[in-house]
Amino acid sequence: MLIVESLTKSFPLDEGEVRAVDELSFSVQPGEVFGLLGPNGAGKTTTLRMVLGLVKPDSGYAEVDGYRTADNPIAVKSRLGFVSASDGVYPWLSVREMLLYFADLYDVPPIKAAARCEHLAELMGITSLLDRRAGTLSTGQRQRVTLVRGLIHDPPVMLLDEPTRGLDVVGVQTIFEYIEHLREVGKSVVVCTHRLDEAERLCDRFGLLHAGRMQQTGTLEQLRQQSGHNHLVEMFVELLRS
Repeated sequence: MLIVESLTKSFPLDEGEVRAVDELSFSVQPGEVFGLLGPNGAGKTTTLRMVLGLVKPDSGYAEVDGYRTADNPIAVKSRLGFVSASDGVYPWLSVREMLLYFADLYDVPPIKAAARCEHLAELMGITSLLDRRAGTLSTGQRQRVTLVRGLIHDPPVMLLDEPTRGLDVVGVQTIFEYIEHLREVGKSVVVCTHRLDEAERLCDRFGLLHAGRMQQTGTLEQLRQQSGHNHLVEMFVELLRS
């Protein structure tokens, strides 16, 4: 389970400071896909960086599986999986070597790591790529490897930052199938995206973020009742104009 409570972060500017995230709170239950949605600059990535322990919040906290980032960052990181559109691969390692390297970083026992590598490779259709050098893979193949890497240590919470950015139709469908698998195995999933049409298909519940503040949260039906609009795009247009 993921709990975010009153997270706040400001960054200095020449003329003062900008509050990138402002008293942000939400939670994600096991087996739930939560869409943290907003336009570029809304504060999505800063929020994920605070959850990951890469950026220290000015106030508030993130708690993963009972551990708070500020109190026990190593325990938190070991319980998080992270997938980003900008993730790369280690080009001179084979896919298998890279996956087992990441498993070792998370202190997964070698025998268990090898078994998870084989299982996840079969699940994501990359078994034939395991002994290829990662630098020779196509964009779609690298994407699948990155998805496996995020799960190699079996974390209870998964964070996905703009996972479909730059992908073709086949790549987007791979992401959809991956997220459905995460839901089925009981992961708490946060998807950060500005692709609102995709979010409607992916997520169980939504948080509409604008200028660092959570404007509305709820299921799609709840948001429709609150806003009077049928689609997330229409809801955001109204938020941006208000």
